[in-house]
Amino acid sequence: MSHILIVDDEEAVCWALQKALTKAGHSAAVASSAEDAFRIIPERTPDVIILDVRLPGADGLSALAQMRDMTNDAPIIVITAFGNLSTAVRAVEGGAFDYLAKPFNLDQALDTVARALKRRTLSTAQPDELPPEAGTSDDMVGTSPAMQTVFKRIALVAPRDACVLITGESGTGKELVARAVHRYSTRRDRPFLPVHVAALNPNLVESELFGHVKGAFTGAAQAKPGLLALADGGTVFLDELADIPMAVQVKLLRVLEHAEVTPVGSNQPSPLNIRILAATHQDLERKIAEGTFRHDLFFRLNVFQIHLPPLRERRDDIVPLAEHFLRRFDPKVLPLLPATAQYLTQQPWLGNVRELRNALEHAVILARGGPLLPEHFPAASSILTANSTKEQLAAAVLKWLYERIDAPGTPENLYEELLRAIEPPLLEELMRRLQGNRLVAAQWLGLNRATVRKKLTEYGLTDIHRPQKGIGTDDEDDEP
Repeated sequence: MSHILIVDDEEAVCWALQKALTKAGHSAAVASSAEDAFRIIPERTPDVIILDVRLPGADGLSALAQMRDMTNDAPIIVITAFGNLSTAVRAVEGGAFDYLAKPFNLDQALDTVARALKRRTLSTAQPDELPPEAGTSDDMVGTSPAMQTVFKRIALVAPRDACVLITGESGTGKELVARAVHRYSTRRDRPFLPVHVAALNPNLVESELFGHVKGAFTGAAQAKPGLLALADGGTVFLDELADIPMAVQVKLLRVLEHAEVTPVGSNQPSPLNIRILAATHQDLERKIAEGTFRHDLFFRLNVFQIHLPPLRERRDDIVPLAEHFLRRFDPKVLPLLPATAQYLTQQPWLGNVRELRNALEHAVILARGGPLLPEHFPAASSILTANSTKEQLAAAVLKWLYERIDAPGTPENLYEELLRAIEPPLLEELMRRLQGNRLVAAQWLGLNRATVRKKLTEYGLTDIHRPQKGIGTDDEDDEP
């Protein structure tokens, strides 16, 4: 039987965890403070400790190291109701086994305890000095479970030198993740160099990245170090990775494999010590299948992946993000009115955090120091600056769904209602384009002709551009 020590000053949390752990076959003790835990631990050394961050007296993170010493490195699961990136990093660097943000699911906690029991000794290296906690303009904000996962992954990979591939839609904050990885790494005192590949001159990408020697090409009047060499000892962030030309991909792979760079026009490589973080919003696996991205470079860069979910999938973060930006734009508009907060959480934000930030700045200008109202934000037509028509359609469906869910009464037959809303315009426009040819319409839609005929009748669209029977028409379409 494993013994678990719960250190938390919330009686309800302790009661629920103790009951769940006992039911799972463990014994569980409770301490309401770090000082109580120090007194209890010698009586029976716990196999796992569940430790809250905020405690009366010494806080959990400060007590973490002493608890590890007293228990011979028993795994410690840190829990907190105030999850942020700094807390996650300090917990992991302090030797915590895992990090859970309140409220958490009891099954999730039990699973974490089970994993902790399988690994009694942590091997994560601890830096001599913790990075500063002072807030910066690069602070990442998020309380949702999705962002807690992002924070945890940043904390795990930051002390390492592994390549990291950061994925996510445009505007989700991929560069912020890269800066956070650098800021909490051992290279934090060396350069951080962001390189937007798509912004480089297509004809000079190789020279820009790797440098060139004098006379390497027309106009190369003198030798020039590349961007990678300028970041020697630090971190390079390659944004829009998918736009790197194939010829440059080969040289970049060599940089990663041999830790050396060869300037254009030279055959003498120079040693190079950099960490590469890369980001893209494109599907690299599709690019590999199309032959426009090297699979060996993909695997070399994708040692550890951090995915940033779109803002519409973590709506719990919208209001905290808005408040974070507004404290910089104009703190007088805070707190947000309930109607404004509700308006913000209902928007699709296809441009993600970047779009939210711009919309808030727009609203602050119009509010002129007064409270922010929904009418201060850009009109829906300008907010829906989607990357594609497909995303616009998805956003429209989501907005319709939220409105139906928030409407009085319990929604019923949502799927049928959605079909009745989108099928008539789809069928009407398609029949106009095809001049009433149901045979081709059925092929385009992937439906049986009889199904198309039935739907046209249902929606009163049977006479739209109905062609005369004859050669080239689908006159047999009316047959059963």
